Amino acid sequence: MPTATAVDQSALPDERWDDPARGSIRFRTLFSAPTTDTTELTCGVAIMAAGDTFPLHSHPQAEVYFGLEGEGEVMIDGVAHRLAPGIALYIPGGAVHGVPVAHGPLRWFYTFAATSFGDIRYSFLHETDPVT
Repeated sequence: MPTATAVDQSALPDERWDDPARGSIRFRTLFSAPTTDTTELTCGVAIMAAGDTFPLHSHPQAEVYFGLEGEGEVMIDGVAHRLAPGIALYIPGGAVHGVPVAHGPLRWFYTFAATSFGDIRYSFLHETDPVT
């Protein structure tokens, strides 16, 4: 059985996608097995500077964003949604979403109902073959 766990996000390194085509977004994974003794939830903090990108993508798991700093626009299934401190966005599983470009610093908390970040199967639109 997992135990109570505390993580100081300021002590964590920034992570990035291996492929720059997946954007310049950085993130810090707070809870994700097996790194942390946790189950059922994976969460972290996403970090974008002005000009950073997080291309449109989807994954089977639903996700929640909660704005921490800055203001930006998250596209969800073609509709723009404002993200700012105190605003929470629910993103249904399979929804196509992303932050095309940050116009200033932007940080948000994200969470998935998944035990590990490795369980999240991202599908970026530019990586998907068109259906013919």
